[in-house]
Amino acid sequence: MNTLPIRLTPGQDLRVALEAVVRERGCRAAFVISGIGGLGDARIRFAGADQAQTLGGDSEILSLCGTVGVDEEGRSHSHLHMSVSTATGAVFGGHVLPGCRVRTTAEVLLGLLPGWAFSREADPVTGYAELVVRPRAP
Repeated sequence: MNTLPIRLTPGQDLRVALEAVVRERGCRAAFVISGIGGLGDARIRFAGADQAQTLGGDSEILSLCGTVGVDEEGRSHSHLHMSVSTATGAVFGGHVLPGCRVRTTAEVLLGLLPGWAFSREADPVTGYAELVVRPRAP
């Protein structure tokens, strides 16, 4: 495992930027060790919900965790969760979706796994596309 500290800057899309960093390093699998920062709008999907919710306005990332995966074609195989607090102090959490724009900064520590590849495949038990972990071909 290699660790990679990064800082995302205003206007970057949190999820898209993390996937781009992993892809640029020639990696197919990583995970978030730690993540904090500020967002303008936060797009998250609550547990069991079909649709995303946009929390408009300023919010703070209290925690960010999950897996980041991209394949050779650039498709996302990521599964990220975060908890955020709004300007009123209300706290929400769920799946991180594209559209979470960094407001001031996002400070993220990634664990890169160069010997592994993550994908998502249909699971007959859950009915969802679930994580599949494979050794990466040399």
